[in-house]
Amino acid sequence: GRLEAVTQQMGYHPQYLDSFLKTQHYLMHMDGPLPFDCRHYIAIMAAARHQCRYLVNLHVLQFLRAGGDPQWLRGLEFIPPKLRNLNEINKILAHRPWLITKEHIEKLLKISEWSWSLAELVHAVVLLAHCHALASFVFGCGCEQDEGLGGRGSLKPLSLGNQCFCEATAGNSYSQELLRINRKRSLDSCMELDSLRERMQRIHVETEGRDEMRLLQQDREEGEGQGAEVPTSEGAAEHCSDLSAGLSHLADTDGEVTGATNLACYMQDPDFGYQDFARRDEDQTQVFRVQDYSWEDHGFSLVNRLYSDIGHLLDEKFRMVDGLQSSAMAKRQGCEPSVFKRGIWNYIHCMFGIRYDDYDYAEVNQLLERMLKVYIKTVTCYPEKTNSEMFDRFWKQFKHSEKVHVNLLILEARMQAELLYALQAITQYMI
Repeated sequence: GRLEAVTQQMGYHPQYLDSFLKTQHYLMHMDGPLPFDCRHYIAIMAAARHQCRYLVNLHVLQFLRAGGDPQWLRGLEFIPPKLRNLNEINKILAHRPWLITKEHIEKLLKISEWSWSLAELVHAVVLLAHCHALASFVFGCGCEQDEGLGGRGSLKPLSLGNQCFCEATAGNSYSQELLRINRKRSLDSCMELDSLRERMQRIHVETEGRDEMRLLQQDREEGEGQGAEVPTSEGAAEHCSDLSAGLSHLADTDGEVTGATNLACYMQDPDFGYQDFARRDEDQTQVFRVQDYSWEDHGFSLVNRLYSDIGHLLDEKFRMVDGLQSSAMAKRQGCEPSVFKRGIWNYIHCMFGIRYDDYDYAEVNQLLERMLKVYIKTVTCYPEKTNSEMFDRFWKQFKHSEKVHVNLLILEARMQAELLYALQAITQYMI
């Protein structure tokens, strides 16, 4: 039941790690509306949507430790209908959260003897969003490759004894030890590195950049090349191009990373995946405006009222990632740290149809190079297509701690996006 590879990477930012571990521990092991075995099974369902063996294996073990029925591990056909009914919103939240409606909520709350309570559903929704976003981090930082495939990835997990991840919530000593070890092993994080722009120019002329050139050529042939820019006008506000079209050739070539056929029993409709928000039908959900429904003004109070204290833990985690130091990373981009982080955060939300009226989206195109945006979108929307080669190739001029920092921004921005859509649907149902 350990998250050693995850905590190793998060250990570069020990304050955030502590906040994450407290939330993880509370969701899985403290008093709450859902039985403990169901919590871990929901986590299995969520992780399976992205074929994340690392998290599935973790929660299979914890499910059995919590007294779960081993028959459930045979697949969705062997679990209670109440739990199986959660599959639809699991699928939607994982890939196209803007499609969730109050009708989905009503259906779960009003199915005779298999109905959910509001408190149970909020707990389940937070679990789903937490595990979807964590799967992005697992793939983005190479934990899936390292753990699931015998350490073939570029990031080798360190064994720090038999301490369970939840024990780290007792204090900072574990985080500090992680930080000390990581600093010692990452000599490259102390090197003076070239600018991101110079690196991008080199990539295009080096042999190892041929894949990226094929991607650009493919974009041009498909007429999607110009879509790499985030729209800035009001009329184009809904358009976020599918930067990752054609990225499949960058995935693990032997199919082992993404070909998790043994996880198919935990999900239905496996072909349902992320679809670019701009390609939705006109009669579907319109742009989500944070001015109308935000975490601070709406989501926090709702989730905290129905699932005591989780709102405070989530809020602390959102604030913690926003407060992480990134002066070197921002300086390399020629901007303030807050500007760079907000650009990444708003770009991620834009891919899910969430817009901020007070933000100039031209900044995203100025701050984030194309290949960096491709990486961010892949980790956010198609994490199972990410591999260690992408991590290394696209990010050579970032310190390792900076890579982790951006993956933490992806984790939290994605989780908040899913929560905003789900909690808004719950609010509409209640009204």
